[in-house]
Amino acid sequence: MSKDWRISTFNGVLLASYFIPSWTISAMKIWVSPIRGLYDRTNIGPAMYVSDFVNLSALGTTRFAWMLALGKIMVAAFFMVFLLLIIRESIRKKGSSDEALGFALGLGAFISMASLIAASKVGEQAALHLHASEALLLLGATILLIIENDQKVATSAADAGAADMPQQVYLSSSPSS
Repeated sequence: MSKDWRISTFNGVLLASYFIPSWTISAMKIWVSPIRGLYDRTNIGPAMYVSDFVNLSALGTTRFAWMLALGKIMVAAFFMVFLLLIIRESIRKKGSSDEALGFALGLGAFISMASLIAASKVGEQAALHLHASEALLLLGATILLIIENDQKVATSAADAGAADMPQQVYLSSSPSS
């Protein structure tokens, strides 16, 4: 079954198997206790940045925590939609699951990069390493998805162009023909 998977599909499944549980658990910790969950190890970079550089009240910090949790749950949900879409072979072969994967990669990369920048501003090395590795995973998968889609578009355009080209009839060089 996995012999006909494209490399970006296989890579997306591996990323989904990491991001769905880890970001869902991180978001659930925020939803149970917003401030305590925000200062969890997986969210410490943005939490310290907000507490050090942005003057928010307790309610503002709670709202920020909920928005971070919502973003992480959305990424996990789109990875889940991607996994559900690749189950059917016809969808997988056409690449119709690429939209869900692309959205998960885009939003996840944005959240990871913002968390990476926040962790670097506050000097939290463990969070910096975590967010850097997550951002590199997501950006690498995005590049892989873009390259495979470009190859697929170029191949289909070349096939369509060859079918639309009229066949040339060569005339003989003899004047009597």
